Amino acid sequence: MNPDETLTLALSKGRIFDETLPLLRAAGIEVLEDPQTSRRLILPTNRPGVRVVLVRATDVPTYVEHGGADLGVCGKDTLIEHAAAWGGAHVGLLEPLDLGIARCRMSVAVPADFDYARAVRQGARLRVATKYVAIAREFFASKGVHVDLIKLYGSMELAPLTGLADAIVDLVSTGNTLKANRLVEVERIMDISSRLVVRPTALKVKGGLIRPLLQAFAAAVRADAD
Repeated sequence: MNPDETLTLALSKGRIFDETLPLLRAAGIEVLEDPQTSRRLILPTNRPGVRVVLVRATDVPTYVEHGGADLGVCGKDTLIEHAAAWGGAHVGLLEPLDLGIARCRMSVAVPADFDYARAVRQGARLRVATKYVAIAREFFASKGVHVDLIKLYGSMELAPLTGLADAIVDLVSTGNTLKANRLVEVERIMDISSRLVVRPTALKVKGGLIRPLLQAFAAAVRADAD
């Protein structure tokens, strides 16, 4: 099949994949294999010219930007961090639609016995563990809070419990993981949802394939909001 007649969608396993499926169905697209049981990283669909590639969530913008995929779905947090890594701009990416899925929030959390408000008032220098360095840096700078950022890639809740950090910046959904580790939210930085991202050249060359998909996604998002 002519490459200009195919579409490749980059998704990550888990919540984003699961919540993207109804949007794909609204566009008449069914993924034919379950990523939890399939060993394949490229999944076929009921449309011969459409396929799904499974990548790490943080790699979705890179795959789309550099041609490994035509479009993808990832969280706003991922897009902000990706942009910061490349000088503060979405190089080669369009963000045409907020899909309103995989909703959560980016928050500051501390141990329940830590007086965060007092530490901030007194101008203390806080040690903050996070995977989201760019978001954390901008947030604390806007408040005039001095911090030392510690980059971690997982198990963020462990950092305050071991004395590695005074606070964490992380995604929060239900808050149950924080409670289980005796942590409390003290600042809500931003609300997060997943966005559709598209490579501009793909939209130009494959507009006849991509635009109907965008329209179907947008209609499904509006219907869900009503």
